[in-house]
Amino acid sequence: MDITLSQCFIAVDDHDKAIAFYRDVLGLEVRNDVGFEGMRWVTVGAPSQPDVNIVLEPPIAHPNASAGDRQAMAELMAKGLLHGVIFATDDCDATFERISGAGGEVLQEPMDQPYGVRDCAFRDPAGNLLRFTQPLGK
Repeated sequence: MDITLSQCFIAVDDHDKAIAFYRDVLGLEVRNDVGFEGMRWVTVGAPSQPDVNIVLEPPIAHPNASAGDRQAMAELMAKGLLHGVIFATDDCDATFERISGAGGEVLQEPMDQPYGVRDCAFRDPAGNLLRFTQPLGK
């Protein structure tokens, strides 16, 4: 049995800002942009990984979510308390320069970690944590 990652989801509160960041700053391609019942899902991915998709979805992607649940999710997102995503890069320092030069919100400058990677961290426009890692010695 072979199991591979197909999709992961990132909650965003403004799809246009998210597209500008993920496409124009990170260099991901937009693969799909779908609206349904007043909500929107945008799929992006790295050109080098055509089988792996990142879906930029509403904070609560369920049409029957209560107003209270929507408010709670919006508050968690505003605090940056939702899950993050870790990207691999072959050059952490160049990635840092590109993203910070484009105005990305820096959380951590590139540094060597004791667990064998050099990494840096940013927040996307919705407040999600994004890390970019490079194995040490590469």
